[in-house]
Amino acid sequence: MNETFARRLTGLAGIVTAAALIIEVPLYFIYSGPPPDSNVLARLLIAIISLTCLIVFVTAFRELVKRVNPAYEWVGSMAFSAGLVYTTVTLVSSGLEAGAVIAADHSIDPTITVSGTYILYGSIGRMLLALFLTTIGYAISRTNMLPRWTSRSAYVLAGVNLAFVPSMFFGNEPANFYAANGWGSTASMGAILSYWLLALGISVYRSANRVTPKADAPALRH
Repeated sequence: MNETFARRLTGLAGIVTAAALIIEVPLYFIYSGPPPDSNVLARLLIAIISLTCLIVFVTAFRELVKRVNPAYEWVGSMAFSAGLVYTTVTLVSSGLEAGAVIAADHSIDPTITVSGTYILYGSIGRMLLALFLTTIGYAISRTNMLPRWTSRSAYVLAGVNLAFVPSMFFGNEPANFYAANGWGSTASMGAILSYWLLALGISVYRSANRVTPKADAPALRH
């Protein structure tokens, strides 16, 4: 995988991940009470697609860092690990919600009913995202692979996620902005992440056009 291809794959994966998240998040706000099963399962299906694309993104990003500056490959690997663990935790949460909805004989709101997801989506997810974003920002700033705003915005978003880590102490009412499963600590963070990923993905993809292809090493003549 050369640098140009790594940039294009990273950018495209980021854009597709963001697009799926942008479609998913509003589905949480359509119904004031327990949503129908079709709504819950639809948003979880979209989440599965977005998280699968996120795996591609973090893998390609690790390769991109290695291509741009091998000295910071360890940072790319840390971002990959944090992103992969976040993806796994979120997929487990989605599975718990889907299972509860499928098994229930009436409409339920899994954001309240499935208590096991409170801190998986909330405090645990926020901590993992903070680590992921911090390493992304550090890798970008040290390798100069992208404009400065990408690394600075990653640091800011990491700080916002850290601010929501203590939300586990503030109940389980989704209407409460700062609850463990509140709209501030879960849905709003997903919305912000989606638009940041969209901007980052576009920036990475466009940067592929500015990469100067590396010439092949000349063959040795005897």
